[in-house]
Amino acid sequence: MTMPVVEAAASPGARRHELAAFLRSRRERITPEQVGLPRGRRRRTPGLRREEVAHLSAVGVTWYTWLEQARDIQVSPQVLDALADALLLDPTERTHLFALAGQSDPHPGTTSPAVTPALRKMLDQLEPLPAAVQNSRFDFLAYNRTFGRLFRDLDALPREDRNSLWLAFTDRDFRAAATDLPDLLPILAGKLRAAMAEHLAEPAWKALVQRLEGASPEFREIWARHDVVAPGGRTKVIHNALVGVLRFEHTNLWLGPTSGPCLVTYVPVDEATRAGVERLLALVTEGAGAARV
Repeated sequence: MTMPVVEAAASPGARRHELAAFLRSRRERITPEQVGLPRGRRRRTPGLRREEVAHLSAVGVTWYTWLEQARDIQVSPQVLDALADALLLDPTERTHLFALAGQSDPHPGTTSPAVTPALRKMLDQLEPLPAAVQNSRFDFLAYNRTFGRLFRDLDALPREDRNSLWLAFTDRDFRAAATDLPDLLPILAGKLRAAMAEHLAEPAWKALVQRLEGASPEFREIWARHDVVAPGGRTKVIHNALVGVLRFEHTNLWLGPTSGPCLVTYVPVDEATRAGVERLLALVTEGAGAARV
């Protein structure tokens, strides 16, 4: 599915101004600590300074400033690639960046730079505990093998469908695994609305809501209530298709500001669940081995 992030008929000038606003918004949400820079004592700019983005992406400060001023300059795919990494864009934001600039992404399918090699290793080492990295829009950016088969086979889905809300409102297998669906749906929609307060003008967020409204009458009815729910974890009971009922304490560990990605962990609350996730990992591992034969 192609995300409707940019109007096809937008003029070059409108695209430049939208690109400038998008770059500023991404720059202002990142703390220096997230990219390994010192904060300093006299920082007045929210997020990163322009010169810091220029340094991180190895482009000239003047040239980057012109981009944020919507000057009529050409930007190459290679520079956009570097900016996407420097600004920690997730895959949807990266697609939007290239669309605004009118360029083709040289590396389609690139994972989010928020999922560092160290974080990827952490996910793997948490096995058999299910764990994932999720952004504030509830897209799954990365997950370990146990999480990938906890509700359903996430690897079998296109990347744009790997989203908690999309799965909870539209995916038959995910809905069958969620034993508390009537309670879960309003909670997810309320969390999305609360998180969206800081992203009202962002195309990726609007596209997700439009897609859900078009696909799910349940979502349209719940979304129209305008309820909000604060972030937080809770106990989850999941009926896994491979190993049966599993009970977890669900926790979100924020990896930066609460508008950024978080580490989602599912810790077993009893020995039966701990044994169940060990069986699940063994089954997934055996299945992967058989597929390679």
